[in-house]
This record gives sequence, structure tokens and C-alpha cells, in this order.
Amino acid sequence: MDIFSKAARRHATAGRPGPAGSDWSPYERLDDAARAYFLHADIALEAIAGVLGRRRVRGFTLERVVDLTESGASVWQEAAVCDGRRLILWHSEELTDVAAPGGTVLDSSIQVLPLDAIGHVGMRTLVGRDERGQRVDRGVYLVLATATPHELSAVQTDPDSPVASARVRPEAFRFSKSLEDGGPGQIARLIAFGRLLGRLVPG
Repeated sequence: MDIFSKAARRHATAGRPGPAGSDWSPYERLDDAARAYFLHADIALEAIAGVLGRRRVRGFTLERVVDLTESGASVWQEAAVCDGRRLILWHSEELTDVAAPGGTVLDSSIQVLPLDAIGHVGMRTLVGRDERGQRVDRGVYLVLATATPHELSAVQTDPDSPVASARVRPEAFRFSKSLEDGGPGQIARLIAFGRLLGRLVPG
């Protein structure tokens, strides 16, 4: 099933991707979108292809955040890819390494989750109107929660009791897009990605 939404398809353009950081939403193929958006597209695509194998990409979303530090700009990048039965998560972060040429190294990691490991899909959409009164999706927040414990913290329910209960925080993955961060095309693509996962995650 093609999740390339009508809203994103209207913005589709032919030709080569632009410089890194360009809007990836017009590109239906993961390869093209990653090359338009990521600084290290080859590393991302190699890592994803290594676990994707011959399976087809059903949907994806991309994220890129630039942080300004004392040593310069640091780029954090993430891709979430669904092949119909698994969620493949790739992310990278630049780390300072004074022993490396250029002073930084790229920390690239990959994580693979079967879709039946996702116990909750939550999506919140911010809907508004434009100057002509037409509907506008102004933002979207997607949360994918698993049953895997991520954080365990003690909770003292009774100050006079020596026994404390434990609060378990499940592992969760969060994605967001807004008009300021991504624009309408990426909002539409993330909504489509969330709907795809909502249909595919086992009940």
C-alpha cells in the first residue's frame, strides 16, 4: 500500500535532490529522500539496507537536528523505516574525538523492532485554518511505545513505610513535525507514516 499522501505528492518534483537539509517530503523513495536531507546519507542507507535486505520499504520518516556547541555545529539525524513487519530505526550523532582527523567521529546506530513489539501507537495532530479559511495541518506528534522497560525509578508512596514501589517507564519513540520544523509536506508524510503503523501493528 502506498502511503505517499496526496498532500506530499502535490509537492513532488523531478530531478536530483538538493543540498543536505533540503525538504525530503517530495521524494517517494527512501534513497532520494535521505540524499536530499541527510549529511551522511551513504552511511544511513548502507546501515538500513544491511537489515532491510530484499524487503520493500512501506513507509518512512526522517529527522535532522542541528545543535550549536562550543566546538561548532553538531548534527543529529534519524530515520524510521517500516517494511511491513518491522520498524527499522537508524540514528547518528557527531561525537568529539580529538584523536580523529577533523576532531569528530560519527556514531551510527541501527535498531530493529518487530511490529508486534509495539504496544501503543499514539498520534496527535494540530489542525488550524489559513487566511482563506481552509483547513491546515499545523503539526503532528507520533509516539510508538513498546512493552520493553526503559527506565525504572523508585516511588515512595508512604513516607512512613520503608517499602517503596517502582515505576516502570516503557521504551518509546517520538517523532514530530510542524510548519516551522519540516513544513506541510513533512507533516503530511509523518501523518501517513503514523496511519500506516496504526494499521500494521498487531491488535
